[in-house]
Amino acid sequence: MSRRAWWPSPARTDSAVGRKQQRYVSARRPRTRQPAPHRRGLARCVAAAHLAAALAVVAALCHTLEHGLVQPGVAVGFGLVVAVGELVRVRLPDADGGGRTTGLLSGAGALGYALLAAMEQPPGGHGVGQTVAVAVVGSLVGLVPHVALGQAPPPQPAARLALGVGGAALCGGTLLAEGPLGRAAEPGPVLLVCLLALALLTGYADALLAAATAVVGAAGREPGPERLSLRAELRTRAVLVPSVAVTAVLLAVAVAGAGPWALPLCCAPLLLVQFVLRRRAPARAAHRRTLASLARAPEVAGCTPPGHARRVADLSRAVGRELGLTGAELTALEYAALTHDVGQLSLTDPVPGGVTAALEPGRQRRIALLGGAVVRQTGVRWRVASAVEGQADPYREQSVTARVVATVNAYDDLTAGSGAADAAARERALRALRTATGRDHEPRVVEALSRVVSRPAHL
Repeated sequence: MSRRAWWPSPARTDSAVGRKQQRYVSARRPRTRQPAPHRRGLARCVAAAHLAAALAVVAALCHTLEHGLVQPGVAVGFGLVVAVGELVRVRLPDADGGGRTTGLLSGAGALGYALLAAMEQPPGGHGVGQTVAVAVVGSLVGLVPHVALGQAPPPQPAARLALGVGGAALCGGTLLAEGPLGRAAEPGPVLLVCLLALALLTGYADALLAAATAVVGAAGREPGPERLSLRAELRTRAVLVPSVAVTAVLLAVAVAGAGPWALPLCCAPLLLVQFVLRRRAPARAAHRRTLASLARAPEVAGCTPPGHARRVADLSRAVGRELGLTGAELTALEYAALTHDVGQLSLTDPVPGGVTAALEPGRQRRIALLGGAVVRQTGVRWRVASAVEGQADPYREQSVTARVVATVNAYDDLTAGSGAADAAARERALRALRTATGRDHEPRVVEALSRVVSRPAHL
């Protein structure tokens, strides 16, 4: 549904005012960035990190096989924690709208085993090699059922796990167990703070490497500004780092004081969190399917062109990423874009092409409110229904979600769904949107849309 979309006449478009505004927007338009060299550098860094992880794993396994296990009971206990964590991996949404599996408990268990070396008195316990070997073997054991079911995750998470726990064990042993910090920080609050700081540093470094890996992997699918994508991915993946770090410190302290029998008790809270996330994942998937079906209702009823809602949703996500939206913001944007036309089902006679710009403001407002009321019944977040209800408002009164949906919806209406294939239609639509930035469309959103639709991946 178009909210008071501005449809300029040729005379208005060619007016002196229109030309002046076009020159102003063109002067403020950012220069096109050339991200390929940066992406190649990022890819080299990721490849080097994974190569270092592979070498560390080989060296750790050889060292452990040659010298045997130190404190085998503790090693087996932490290995089982890692294996169980991999077995109950959960699927979480990515910044790009996809999904990824993650083992929160396995990461906490491996990191806790690495931190345990810093608390052993006298120093020189299981060491870096055994830490990496236990983490990797436990991870492989836990992934066996996933491999059997054809659901094995990619090898990058295992490489990051080895690299992270190896670095944590090395830092812990060098600075805490045998270093100056260890002599200054006797067992007590200072040592706990040092362990937590090391765990957080390791977790955020792992999140950064994971985000860089995701950006490099998505480079061939959708070129874009790496700095923005890397920041979005990092924000999405760094949310769970504090909980994993705290659990890792708790595991290390508990085992150092009470032995490996404390592992089940300390792992229970994080295991419960993973169980809840696993139960929520099917519900989120069903919710998305319900909204997708609701979005097709206006098309089946002949109120909007076929594929309009899906095109608007996909392009809105791309524009949202260009503007720096991440996580839940992108999800709300997609839901609002999918359902923005539901209010047209209230019309007795469908509007030709689904474009309601010719309707009087009162009817536009009524359609928007009815659409928001229907969307609220699905139980979505308040920002989704609010974005649908605000489609007939001036952009200064809208949320960012509503502004993006309104601009992308008007663009799809202006190009009749052919904006990706017809360069002339694309340019005409962008000119029309730029001349309507006084009331209907925010200039920042229009320029983000212009950058997105001008990329080769969109053409």
